[in-house]
Amino acid sequence: MANLLSGMRILILEDEFLIAMDVEQLCRDNGAADAVIARNLDEIDEEQASKDFDAAILDVMLGGASTLPFAKKIHENGVPFIFASGYADVDEIFTAFPGVLVVGKPYSGTDLIEALAATAGRLPGSSGV
Repeated sequence: MANLLSGMRILILEDEFLIAMDVEQLCRDNGAADAVIARNLDEIDEEQASKDFDAAILDVMLGGASTLPFAKKIHENGVPFIFASGYADVDEIFTAFPGVLVVGKPYSGTDLIEALAATAGRLPGSSGV
C-alpha cells in the first residue's frame, strides 16, 4: 500500500487538528507529493482547488458549515474525492453524490487510503468514481 497515492496532490478538508495531521501523514506515507489541510472553507478557493489538487478528502461539516456545495463544485471540475466524516445523515450524501465513497469516523488509515486510491483510479481494477 506504500505508493497508492504516488505523486498525487491531496486536499484535506478537516477541522479537527489531530485528525487532519494524521490524515496528512497517512497521505505522505502512501506516496502523496503534497497534502494540504484546510480547516474551514474560507481557507480554500473552489476554482483553485480544482486546478491544484488531484484528489480530496472532505469532512462533511467544517465548524458547522456544510462542505456539500464545495464538493459539488470540485466534482463538476473533475476532482475525485471521498467523504471522511462522522456526520450521521449519510443518506443526504448518497442522494447528492451517488457513487462517492463515504468513510465513517472513526476509520482506519488503510480504509481511508484505499477509498481515496479507488476513487482516483489507483487500485487494480478501479477506474475512479
